[in-house]
Amino acid sequence: MSRTYSVTGINLKSSIMGENDRLLTILTPDRGLIKVAAPGARKQNAKLGGRSGLFVINDMLIAQGKSLDRLTQAETLESFPALAKNLAKLTTAQYLVEIALQQAIPNHPQAELYYLLTEHIGRIEQAEGDQILPCLTHGTYQLLALAGLAPQVQQCCLSGRVMDDEQPQVGFSIEAGGVVDLFVLAERLAEAKAAGHFNPTRVALGLNLQPPINARGRSRSPKKPLVTLGPVSLKVMQSLAEEQLPQVDPTRLKPEEILQVWRGIEGLLRHYAQFHLERPIRSASLIETCFPTPVPN
Repeated sequence: MSRTYSVTGINLKSSIMGENDRLLTILTPDRGLIKVAAPGARKQNAKLGGRSGLFVINDMLIAQGKSLDRLTQAETLESFPALAKNLAKLTTAQYLVEIALQQAIPNHPQAELYYLLTEHIGRIEQAEGDQILPCLTHGTYQLLALAGLAPQVQQCCLSGRVMDDEQPQVGFSIEAGGVVDLFVLAERLAEAKAAGHFNPTRVALGLNLQPPINARGRSRSPKKPLVTLGPVSLKVMQSLAEEQLPQVDPTRLKPEEILQVWRGIEGLLRHYAQFHLERPIRSASLIETCFPTPVPN
């Protein structure tokens, strides 16, 4: 029985191992998430040096081991070199990787996750400056959708009513799972208050009275339980499920206003993802640096 296998995969994490080796976490379409040792990868001019870098896609030959498999050969197919030359691109690519790692399953085929992630990393690499944040937001939504966690943005979470960009009052509840009709919410709030509930907002949103608790015994309730959405933001969010990147009409908003729309949506999806995945997205700490808030003229 052969003790080696061939696989294609993208390096998502790399850490120091021993004096000269690296430990790679690789997402593959056929075997899902695997961890392998790259022997001698940290040596100067090592054959596996560049092939063990982050975001590098390789065709690999791997030898099975008792506790850890070992990378023996690798041929690079794609390396996304522009990511390392641009902090915003590098940050957003790492951001998507963190979300993908939350749904990656070890030693289980995950072709759809592999191809979706590599496609969006490729889009980020090719994006112009003002399109990097939209590409991140688009990729975030689609990764959440693949995991079955995408927010409900087509219909009101309370009434099931179809929402459109002509709707006068639309909110977004991270905890409830998507958009809400604020008129419906106001009616339910009034009913809950009349009934004497101590937490009428949670009752109105159809939530448990007690906030959910994470594994550390801390409340998982978001700091802002409800955010108001403008018509442009709602329309963009409803288009994120489409294959092509949604575009904001430049005749409708100024460039700085378009950036603000994308900043707002990215922030909502980030907090939504962190809440439902129950983990922080560490790369998001650099979002403010990479995409600073425009200064009004």
